[in-house]
Amino acid sequence: MRVERIVLRDFRTYERADVEVGPGLTIVHGANGSGKTNLLEGLYFGATARSFRTTNERELVRFGAPALRVELAGADADGHHELAVGFAPGEPKRMTSDGAPIERMLDAPHRPLVAVFSPDRLELVKGPAALRRAHLDQFVVALWPTRAATRAGYREALAQRNAQLLRVRGGRSPAESLAPWTQTLALAGVSLAADRRAAVARVAEVFVEHAGELGLSGTVTVSYRERVPTGDAAELGAAITDALEADLARGHTTRGPHRDDLEFARDGRTLRRYGSQGEQRLALLALLLAERDAIAAERDRPPLLLLDDVMSELDAARRARLVARLRAGGQVIVSATEREHVPGWDSEGVALVGVP
Repeated sequence: MRVERIVLRDFRTYERADVEVGPGLTIVHGANGSGKTNLLEGLYFGATARSFRTTNERELVRFGAPALRVELAGADADGHHELAVGFAPGEPKRMTSDGAPIERMLDAPHRPLVAVFSPDRLELVKGPAALRRAHLDQFVVALWPTRAATRAGYREALAQRNAQLLRVRGGRSPAESLAPWTQTLALAGVSLAADRRAAVARVAEVFVEHAGELGLSGTVTVSYRERVPTGDAAELGAAITDALEADLARGHTTRGPHRDDLEFARDGRTLRRYGSQGEQRLALLALLLAERDAIAAERDRPPLLLLDDVMSELDAARRARLVARLRAGGQVIVSATEREHVPGWDSEGVALVGVP
């Protein structure tokens, strides 16, 4: 659905906020520390029931308040819809879709898909590979929701093989008992790697296009890097079996797609190690824009894009190119200390939200 209204109660610094957003580009402007990022985080929480800034959800509840609540209202082709998430520390979240309780936000078919750019998310480029794998798997599900079972199946198979490894390591089972678990893991791993490769193929060329528009010079690439080949289950199974000695020494499976990576590079050198922070920011932004295009093409539903403090390190020309791309379609919310930092802020169709 297209979000039209956000209501926050006791979320971060907000005792209560009731904000309307536009169907296209919305600019949230205000001084540093005024709560712009909190507003974007609240919208993300309302759509996903999680934060993009912290895993400690107690931090989300306003100091002195017992609980928080976030409500989103909007519309799609089927009409008006409402989503709500309530959270009190120590208790399960309470989620509803059009007033009916749900266990997961994934169970709400009209919930908006959301992508986020924020300075904190630079870890996606320069941080550990586990973050990039998780992001890639989320992108796979955004493209093809029915493939969520692929990742779940691989994680279950990996947990089962690791548990059997510990039994073998402790002398409670023979090494031969690992064979069926290895085969199951290999079958699941081939499917998972294939999904990831297909997803990266959807964005690779467009990523280069966006990176060039934003000013990331040189030969720029994004690619899926496999630690071991996954051409078929037999090949992957053999690679896993060959690492048995290392697996027993470490107590876990050391080969498979759970060790792969999503690599950003410029002129053959990884941005994670050799890129400046500015280059890493541009790569992250180019990736999110490319993913937005791919999801829109696949599902006819461009995700809502939240861009927090994206303009601060872009020059005027790059800002103009970015805004032109953003206004080409889909719903976007951009935060900035000054509305004038966003080219075309006073144009028709741009909504302004001032945060005091």
